[in-house]
Amino acid sequence: MGIHDGHREKMRARFLNAGLEAFADHEALELLLYYAIPRRDTNPIAHALMERYGSLSAVLEAPVEDLRKVEGVGESAAILLRLVPQLHRRARLADARDTVLNSTERTGRYLLELFAGLNREVLYQLCLDQKGKLLACKRLSEGSANSTEVNIRLLAENAILTSASAVILAHNHPSGIALPSQDDFNTTEHARAALNTVGVALLDHIIVADGDFVSMADSGFLEGH
Repeated sequence: MGIHDGHREKMRARFLNAGLEAFADHEALELLLYYAIPRRDTNPIAHALMERYGSLSAVLEAPVEDLRKVEGVGESAAILLRLVPQLHRRARLADARDTVLNSTERTGRYLLELFAGLNREVLYQLCLDQKGKLLACKRLSEGSANSTEVNIRLLAENAILTSASAVILAHNHPSGIALPSQDDFNTTEHARAALNTVGVALLDHIIVADGDFVSMADSGFLEGH
């Protein structure tokens, strides 16, 4: 057994005994990378990732092609890093099948958790039944830190396929405040028009930023646009 093998066994034993709470962020990354990089010291790679992106959440949300620019990170390691948060998000959404979003407060709390850790702008469509039960949460698009685009046809198709009575749009402002931009108003109007054609109501468009959220419906932003 080499020096790196012995260190890996100690790290695994430490995780089994104490969980990730006993690990610094770079150590957690080091441990994860063992399963994609079997024969190399992953400690300096973990440090390089943290230095490049600044936080563990930013590492896990970085695009595969950008992750591969870090020395030592090959395709397998980059895919593993992207896979982990997406698996967690899918599991969290599956657990929310009985979620009822019949108030802005409930919806806001759900969205704060959904967008936690995301450093890229993402647009979601929440499909609801008549009582506000969440039928599906669909990711419509993913953009840069500043913008994203909505696929109006996909929006209507999702509503039809889930037999939704109503829809709530939600997106995040990773580097801004939770206030709607002109692009947000335009997106909302296009979405409302498309949903009207299939008999589905657009209840709200909620913007999430920095642990806060703004409901365009509650704020009266939808009334004048």
